[in-house]
Amino acid sequence: MLQLREIKKDYVTASETVSALKGIDISFRKKEFVSILGPSGCGKTTLLNIIGGLDHYTSGDLIINGRSTKSYTDRDWDVYRNHRIGFIFQSYNLIPHQTVLGNVELALTISGISREERVRRAKTALDRVGLSGQYYKRPNQLSGGQCQRVAIARALVNDPEILLADEPTGALDTVTSTQIMDLIKEISGERLVIMVTHNPEIADQYSSRIIRLRDGEVLEDTNPFSPEDEEAECKETERIEKEKLEEELSSAATEKEKKKIRKNRKEKAKMSFFTAFMLSARNLISKRGRTAMVGFAGSIGIIGIAMVLAFSAGIKGYIASMQDDMLSGNPIQITETAYDLDALTGMMDSSEKAEVIKKLDGHVYVSSIVEYLAKMNKDINSIIMENDITEQYIDFVKSMPKEYYNAMLLGYGINLSINVFTDFKYSADSEPRNISVKNLIDIYTSILAETDFKDYASYVGALVPSFEQAPNNSDYIGSQYELVGEGSKIAEGTNEVMLVLNSEEELSDLLLAMLGYYTQEEFEEIVRKATNEDGTYDENLYRQSFTYEELLGREFTWYPNSTVFTKGGMFGYSYNHESANFSDENAVTLKVVGILKTKENVSYGSLSSGIYYTEELTNHILKNNTGSGIVEFLKDDAASAALASTYYNIPYMYSYTNWEGEYKTNVPGTVGPSFTMKDMIGGSFGGSSDIDVSDMKERLIRSLGGNPIANKVLIYPLSFDEKDLVTKYLDLWNEEGDISYGDVTITFDERMDITYTDALELVITMINTMIDIVSYALIAFTSISLVVSTVMIGIITYVSVVERIKEIGVIRSLGGRKRDVSHLFNAETFIIGLLAGVFGIGVTYLISIIVNLILKPLINYSSIAALPFSNAIILITLSVGLTLISGLIPASNAAKRDPVVALRTE
Repeated sequence: MLQLREIKKDYVTASETVSALKGIDISFRKKEFVSILGPSGCGKTTLLNIIGGLDHYTSGDLIINGRSTKSYTDRDWDVYRNHRIGFIFQSYNLIPHQTVLGNVELALTISGISREERVRRAKTALDRVGLSGQYYKRPNQLSGGQCQRVAIARALVNDPEILLADEPTGALDTVTSTQIMDLIKEISGERLVIMVTHNPEIADQYSSRIIRLRDGEVLEDTNPFSPEDEEAECKETERIEKEKLEEELSSAATEKEKKKIRKNRKEKAKMSFFTAFMLSARNLISKRGRTAMVGFAGSIGIIGIAMVLAFSAGIKGYIASMQDDMLSGNPIQITETAYDLDALTGMMDSSEKAEVIKKLDGHVYVSSIVEYLAKMNKDINSIIMENDITEQYIDFVKSMPKEYYNAMLLGYGINLSINVFTDFKYSADSEPRNISVKNLIDIYTSILAETDFKDYASYVGALVPSFEQAPNNSDYIGSQYELVGEGSKIAEGTNEVMLVLNSEEELSDLLLAMLGYYTQEEFEEIVRKATNEDGTYDENLYRQSFTYEELLGREFTWYPNSTVFTKGGMFGYSYNHESANFSDENAVTLKVVGILKTKENVSYGSLSSGIYYTEELTNHILKNNTGSGIVEFLKDDAASAALASTYYNIPYMYSYTNWEGEYKTNVPGTVGPSFTMKDMIGGSFGGSSDIDVSDMKERLIRSLGGNPIANKVLIYPLSFDEKDLVTKYLDLWNEEGDISYGDVTITFDERMDITYTDALELVITMINTMIDIVSYALIAFTSISLVVSTVMIGIITYVSVVERIKEIGVIRSLGGRKRDVSHLFNAETFIIGLLAGVFGIGVTYLISIIVNLILKPLINYSSIAALPFSNAIILITLSVGLTLISGLIPASNAAKRDPVVALRTE
């Protein structure tokens, strides 16, 4: 069964070579109790370690069941120790953080036995050694004798062929020693027991054979095993094993079952990573205080990075939460003049290298401003795009799937102040005059021109919020605005308009004055209060607020061009600024039906403060004004020269009461502005030579509602994601190939490129890029603490290796591989990394909750610190990965430990 042939063992030191064994020749029977006696240093323990495969001989041969071990690999030795050898140590060598049952199960675990079978066999072994009911105690809860019984149960649980006992009673009292020896004696009837002892009385009492050693040589063998008996025993063993295999194979019905039987009989020794994980977990739990501190220290770097990512994601989330809101205030725009934002970004990013000139002494070189201006002009011209918006293109845009957007607004450049008339009163008790809104603006401009505001009076027209068309979706408007005032509603019909308040729920004084809500006296009092140095004003006339009832129900009248403009006069047409004699069946009485204010959760609405009319009114205006006389007149080439030479003046007279209370009539050339066509469209031009006549005519025609083809399109996407669908659809127009919509197909050659403006995309991208740059910088800074904690965990893992050296020896003695030992400490670093990562993420979420609670009242956003779950998983993975890396060297060091030395380490 077991043969030692000329076994020699030398220990080489720096100064000498020590021979521990000097040619040992011994053969052992399959079942016998062999005691090896001898003084300290004679080589008994070395011999026992060589037999057990913990130590290797220098020369000779160890033959196991007829097979030489000279060609054994590390794996063969591991399998040998796990399946054929059971160790009983003098100092028990139990793993302190494992239960009694766990210590006994360990050998079976390395064998790959299932959990259910492991528990059953471990309990059976414990019951046999008299420890029934002690399964879940820890080693420190047992007496010395009980610990040794656990060690015996662990040695027997795998049913080894050889039981090796190294001074099994050395640490026990006499009574306990007798109990242990009786147990070992009983076991020797089933298998080979080899015991090393220095006590000859115990050897004589219990052994069936005694071998005495001295100075590494055999002095006496009381019952040697003859070669003949040895050969006969080997043959008998082979016969029994063969019959047992044949019996098992005969019970198999298929080849698959036979293959499984052969596979199961194949011996293996391998600890799973899960087992290593559980061993390390129990060790860490037994030192929970230190484990918690290490986990916290390792989490500091994770917390730093996680908080940076939380704020980064939170801020991006805040921006993203505003994106849909911001879309309403920043729709996609298609206008006749657009900016190529990509070119603009490129111009901002480019840093053209200046030409290097070698300068000579005694020369003054020229800095060319002309070249600089030329370059600036070139750059600016490269980003300004002129769009030729045709009826075909408008039809293409209108054919866009409606599920992409909330609303679409087609603008025609109409100026309603020319055609809308309102009641104007000098004082509360004066008779109202029904004059054009444009006329009323000019009256107030004339009044202001006689005050200290005279230098700024001309800007009044630009500051007054004009009539604007609202998006064509009342539900969309209703999602952003709430109605105030009894009976208030969103304007929908041709004759309905609505007032939109600003964020402070206010309307500007100029808007209210333009619409005729103020009398002239009341408006003058506003001016007086603002301009008087002593602050004196008439409180009875100074009006600071209006009730909802006063604002709602106000009526205005829109008149078509055929009514407002009369043919005749030296310039072809004259403008009728008062409606005393107007009568037109196509006129529309406009009524203020709603007052809107922005909802609390909306920061950017689609409507700014002002007065808004509907798409239906726009269509009515286009229908009535497109073919009007003045429009046709302006289209005539003969009108161009005359209009250009007179700066587009269409003079008119209006009467008003001036600042001093004097009734005045304004005529061209007197104080106050004369009404010009350029005023209609808000243009600012110099002399006639600077005017593009055709452009001016086109803009003037549009202001009068004379062009039915829109020159501006505003698209309000459903959300930021759907915005991409809108832009992809618009991009189709500029791509090569034919495009079809409805029943129309347009070839690429028939189309001109159209540039749309998506300013929000550029802004959001730039903001997110800046956030990313700052985040990366902060992450790089906080990563220093992560590196420090990683190094610290590596050091602590090395300390753990030193603390668990004996455990390493036990695992190796039970057949554990070097890789299994490495897995043991890799599992420990894995757990610490996981603990540090989870703890760090937990702390981050806790801090985030606190920060969000503090900042919510200040920024009206509840998740400014919000670590995404995906980032949390990545950081936990990073923590585990770094700690695993930090533990590679200590784990490798542990795997290389000599098991013999490890078992002797205290």
